[in-house]
Amino acid sequence: MKKQIVDGLDFEVREGIGTLTLSRPDRLNSLTFEMYRALVTFFADVEHDDEVKVLIVTGTGRGFCSGGDVHDIIGKLVSYGPKDMLGFARMTGDVIRNMRRLKKPIVAAINGTAAGAGAVIALASDIRIGSDQSKIAFLFSKVGLTGADMGAAYLLPRVIGMGRASELLFLGDSVPAAQAKEIGLFNDVVPHDELMERATAVAKRLAAGPTFSHGITKDLINNGFSMDLDSALDAEARAQTICMLADDFKEFHASFVEKRKPEFKGS
Repeated sequence: MKKQIVDGLDFEVREGIGTLTLSRPDRLNSLTFEMYRALVTFFADVEHDDEVKVLIVTGTGRGFCSGGDVHDIIGKLVSYGPKDMLGFARMTGDVIRNMRRLKKPIVAAINGTAAGAGAVIALASDIRIGSDQSKIAFLFSKVGLTGADMGAAYLLPRVIGMGRASELLFLGDSVPAAQAKEIGLFNDVVPHDELMERATAVAKRLAAGPTFSHGITKDLINNGFSMDLDSALDAEARAQTICMLADDFKEFHASFVEKRKPEFKGS
């Protein structure tokens, strides 16, 4: 059953897949202060929702998310002082922090324009699938800001390399879906009317997999950004030991012996 988290954010769960939908199609799903606050809380709380094994994030209409609403947010921010401005900027960063901390895979189904904060939300997802009608733009520099916002300067070079990331963050140009796939920013691009089918198929595979181990994998990917090789090897050895002691690893062995498909329980 679909429920509204706040105005502009809907959520539903089916067969272990939670779908978070940005639903302000008349504004290209631009974010309000209320939506930002709700997203911070949502990505923290869904960690503890055992019904949800994987998340899909998508939008309605022509937009995935066009960033902060010009009237609701930018129009108000210009009157803020340094303290309140910093508080807002840190809150937006908390959205990305909680997305990366979430020990469940996130699939971004990018149905249209992903710009500004919307581009970083897509970037912070674990897998990005674009509609052939979608595009993405880290356009902060075009509104007089640094291109390094909400973790973009941290995450983007790690996804597409420093040279490409520098170009996108400095110039703020819009990247069409085909090019986004070519440079490794999108994992896949499909015809527009097949987007949710493709995203759901990927999410179903993830939900049927060893979800406890998926969480550890995401932790290691995050932590590996700042590790040297020796530290990474040790961390992976410890993590793999934990997974080999878990029930899902034993279930794989049993299913192999019994010549059947494993039924992972996430434990």
